[in-house]
Amino acid sequence: MVFQIDFEALRQVAAGAEPRILDGKRIAHALLDQVKGGVDALAERGVEPCLGVVQVGADAASTVYVQHKIRACKRVGIRSFHRLLPDSIEPRDLYALLDELNQDPQVNGVLLQLPLPDAIASHDAILRIEPRKDVDGFHPFNLGCLAAGRAELEPCTPRGIMRMLAALGVDCRGKNAVVIGRSVIVGRPMAQMLVRANATVTVCHRHTADLAAEVRRADIVVVAAGVPRLVKGDWIKPGAVVIDVGITRESSGRLVGDVEFDAAFERAAWITPVPGGVGPMTVATLLENTIRATCLHHRLRIVEGRAIDKDGLSGPENLRLTFV
Repeated sequence: MVFQIDFEALRQVAAGAEPRILDGKRIAHALLDQVKGGVDALAERGVEPCLGVVQVGADAASTVYVQHKIRACKRVGIRSFHRLLPDSIEPRDLYALLDELNQDPQVNGVLLQLPLPDAIASHDAILRIEPRKDVDGFHPFNLGCLAAGRAELEPCTPRGIMRMLAALGVDCRGKNAVVIGRSVIVGRPMAQMLVRANATVTVCHRHTADLAAEVRRADIVVVAAGVPRLVKGDWIKPGAVVIDVGITRESSGRLVGDVEFDAAFERAAWITPVPGGVGPMTVATLLENTIRATCLHHRLRIVEGRAIDKDGLSGPENLRLTFV
């Protein structure tokens, strides 16, 4: 690993939170403090991390998410810029911009804000991003490294969730974990990370025969289905840890998750609120990935607050792919 996290510091922060509410904001702030330490260590070597954010179309939700990321970069000292493109842009023009950012030695991380307009295939666009600059961790090369247990750049939301579990001191070994949703962004990498942590993992989806039965036996539940209140409170096993990734704005303007929060709160040992749970951790982990990408680019690793040369690197930092 080119940049290691101090999990004990995260645990100390989590211990001071409101009981049973898994406050992602508190843990994210502690993680960002460590990212700031990484920025400072790189600065001593004359290296300034830089994140390029590309957004296609002015979708309101995407714009808000991008603003959160840019503000977080400013807080920790990561240079960032935002390229807003019209939703009418031709795929080839988007690809040309991504190629330009890939080749720019001053840009360490490239983030393509999703979703994209229907005319542009997300998979094709993600393939244009150089793997070592893919701070979202969505490139097939990075997903393959995750499956092989060798990833530096992992998908941000699942990695952030694993950071939250570590902050709680949750030992996943032997635990029954249920992941609801199988997207490449959250569900599938989440399952792989839990397996790596030695949990027994079940992935559920729209064709799962008895979702309630699967949830009732789970010690850890991660819900990323995008269906408001899909998981009922009385499904939750007493003492379970519940991670709600979903977020939907109702007609009243209220934001709700994929879990019936109030009823689930009565049974869970820990549960994430919506908002304020997973979202802040996703942003913090994105910036952690930006530090990792910067280290890979400059062949450095950060040890005890110092950036030192790293020999014998293997993985995406040595990979060059060309797509036509």
